[in-house]
Amino acid sequence: MTQASSTSPLRSPSGYDLTPPSDGQRVALEADLSPEEKRVLLAHGTEAPFCGTLLGEKRAGVFCCRECGLPLFRSGTKFESGTGWPSFNQPVDETHVRAVRDESYGMVRVETRCARCDSHQGHVFPDGPPPTGLRYCINSVALSFVAEGQALPDPLGRGDGVA
Repeated sequence: MTQASSTSPLRSPSGYDLTPPSDGQRVALEADLSPEEKRVLLAHGTEAPFCGTLLGEKRAGVFCCRECGLPLFRSGTKFESGTGWPSFNQPVDETHVRAVRDESYGMVRVETRCARCDSHQGHVFPDGPPPTGLRYCINSVALSFVAEGQALPDPLGRGDGVA
């Protein structure tokens, strides 16, 4: 990933601005989070299984980063994994989700983070359904759902459009 200049935003192949928030924007984004959202998104926590508000979400739309609003997963890629967390088999755009080696709790996993604000989303595992074989296991509290045709959250004022 290259460093973005102030005149040229870093864009994903799907056209979204991936330039990280400024320090001031980050303070504002974090101030808008609940204590549980802060625990998961900022402190790399995990919500309890089978209690997330988006686990049963079945409407057409997009699941966005709760902190910065970047679209992360489309409803058509969501599947029932039986794990207790919303699961997806691929992101909206591969560049929207960053993979980070996670060696916490005595195991090696791949943590997923939002590529724009670096917030913790969950983990990805190689046991998902076709066509990718991946299971992005994501905390509900790390996401916001936007129904198809509705405006995407745009807390950074980047004109992200509609779901």
